[in-house]
Amino acid sequence: MTRTTKIRITDRAQRGATMMAVMGMMTIFAIGLLAVAPSIQHEVQREKEVEAIARGEEVADAIRQYVTFYNGQRLPESMDDLLEGLPQGTKKRQILRPSAAIDPLSEDGKWRLIKPDPETIARFAQRVQEHNNGVLPSNPSRLFDRYTVVIVNSINTGTEDEVEEDFEVVTDNQPFIGVASQSRSSAIVTYYSIERHSSWIFTPLFKGTSSFGGTTDAPIPVRPPRPE
Repeated sequence: MTRTTKIRITDRAQRGATMMAVMGMMTIFAIGLLAVAPSIQHEVQREKEVEAIARGEEVADAIRQYVTFYNGQRLPESMDDLLEGLPQGTKKRQILRPSAAIDPLSEDGKWRLIKPDPETIARFAQRVQEHNNGVLPSNPSRLFDRYTVVIVNSINTGTEDEVEEDFEVVTDNQPFIGVASQSRSSAIVTYYSIERHSSWIFTPLFKGTSSFGGTTDAPIPVRPPRPE
């Protein structure tokens, strides 16, 4: 065997070894990605839920401003009513950012409109009351009394386990006092200790000064993620 032939065989062997090393590193990298993928997905979902709560709270505040402007005689009937803003001189005052009108948890991005139905909102009110150690915050504005009195009287004093509820998805042309997500999935974070997206109702009905001396407007009541 000539010297040139030996060199060629050695070069091929080195290239083969290099290729095997690269393939080995790629395999290890792929395995590493598979290992961290659930954690990444978990964090992405958590961020979407936190964003949904922040946007829902913005919608609730926009509803409050809308109802206050019309002295309690009118409810918004679509997200467009909130997005158009309120008359202020010859212009309009914005009360809702366009991004807040989009639900990041729903496939079509549309919030489910919650009408002032005692049965629907009373379940949420009960969870708020339980979360606040038996105290249900009330809005200081009497403009919401016509809704809250009926709802509070509908609260079941017993403790109910959270179950998946049936609901009609209405996203337009309905007077509404709050919004909720269309997503029926279980949550990573909780809102007022509620662990299902569709049961989170964002409404101005239960905002204001509580008997603890603080306000429920300031911190969004989000619990940390449940341990895996």
